[in-house]
Amino acid sequence: MKVVAINGSPRKEGNTFHALNIVGEELKKAGIDFEIIHVGNKNIRGCMACGKCAQTKDEKCSMAGDTVNEAIQQMKVADGIIISSPVYFAGIAGTMKSFLDRAFMVAGVNGGLFRQKVGASVVALRRTGGSATFDQLNHYLTYCEMIHANSNYWTIAHGRMPGEMPQDEEGVQIMEVLGRNMAWMLKMREQTKESVPAPAPVAKVMTSFIR
Repeated sequence: MKVVAINGSPRKEGNTFHALNIVGEELKKAGIDFEIIHVGNKNIRGCMACGKCAQTKDEKCSMAGDTVNEAIQQMKVADGIIISSPVYFAGIAGTMKSFLDRAFMVAGVNGGLFRQKVGASVVALRRTGGSATFDQLNHYLTYCEMIHANSNYWTIAHGRMPGEMPQDEEGVQIMEVLGRNMAWMLKMREQTKESVPAPAPVAKVMTSFIR
């Protein structure tokens, strides 16, 4: 089994990375492969609302030339997905938001590429905005019918300068518990695939308040 973590921080080894690495160490102890995909330092445009991903259904965003389509395929074959972001202006970092909008839209309109995978959200921040960002990240997991892994508190860790996060004793424990819980959920999911089949996907009903 394998978990891929999407690092939405512009800093390759900032506090978001350190939080993810703590989760990853627990997953590896449980025999689960772990890889961090760094997207926060890439040039990724936001969704253009062209609708082509829903028309072609080729599991690709129509905007080629960046890392989004490659990452979608890596996420598709993984058993678990962690999405993570630092907090900028009380929300998801801009590049990560652009990545998530495109990747999860493609996943959703192509039959649910991430459906029933084990997912988790991780947030790193200096002071405030963590709960809002955590909530925003969880919207993506919910949209794609993913199974949420949790910890003994919201999976938010603190640190200002890169590398300070491991000094957050509670944050470290939160990430360790998340890693262990995620490993347990992945193994439970794997062992019950045959005996407890997942619910069949349904065609989504799309309405608005004006019709």
